[in-house]
Amino acid sequence: MSKATLAKKPAEVAAMFDDVAPTYDLTNTLLSFGQDRSWRKKVAKAVDPRAGQAILDLAAGTGASSVAFALEGVRVVAGDFSEGMLAVGRKRHPELEFVFADATKLPFKAAEFDATTISFGLRNVVDVETALAEMFRVTKPGGRIVICEFSTPVGLLRPFYNFYLGKLLPGFSGLFSKTPEAYSYLAESILAWPNQAKLAAMVEAAGFERVSYKNLTLGIVALHIGFKPAKAKK
Repeated sequence: MSKATLAKKPAEVAAMFDDVAPTYDLTNTLLSFGQDRSWRKKVAKAVDPRAGQAILDLAAGTGASSVAFALEGVRVVAGDFSEGMLAVGRKRHPELEFVFADATKLPFKAAEFDATTISFGLRNVVDVETALAEMFRVTKPGGRIVICEFSTPVGLLRPFYNFYLGKLLPGFSGLFSKTPEAYSYLAESILAWPNQAKLAAMVEAAGFERVSYKNLTLGIVALHIGFKPAKAKK
């Protein structure tokens, strides 16, 4: 397979995820030592889906993150721009609504969703500012955005984590995946990603208010939450 680069050309990134789709969820669980399940639970709690609401889950992949929102009376749309991921997801979770969706030009009307969320996908978008603006557009006034993404570990963990990403992860991924190149890109993209405070500032710049973040697993992952103003600012 061809490896995606930090230029994040959409076609290359999508092709990379097409290749890893069949084993993606299992490999993530193994490489995160099972922490991915805990992170998804935290996302579901932050989204707080209620009956009658519509939830957009971007970069939903195979739907592993989306099923947590699929409570009775909740409309869940699982969006992704990898056709391979969507195909696997439709087989595994036929109860979900899967839609091809590019985060920089979402195929939804304005103010359609009570909550818009993206887990481990914003880092792969070629234009993050445009994606955040699109998430703002499709979220209802008073609704929320929830972003779960790899981030910057705190304290003494950081050098050990960077060593794991740069040296160990590429090798480990070859034991579990036939496409270790994808996990080399994963490590590179995580190390190049803005830290918690910088991402919070980007979310605020997109128009969201009351933006906050919480570190998960000592900052290996961060959960950002923001709210679209209930009324337009004058």
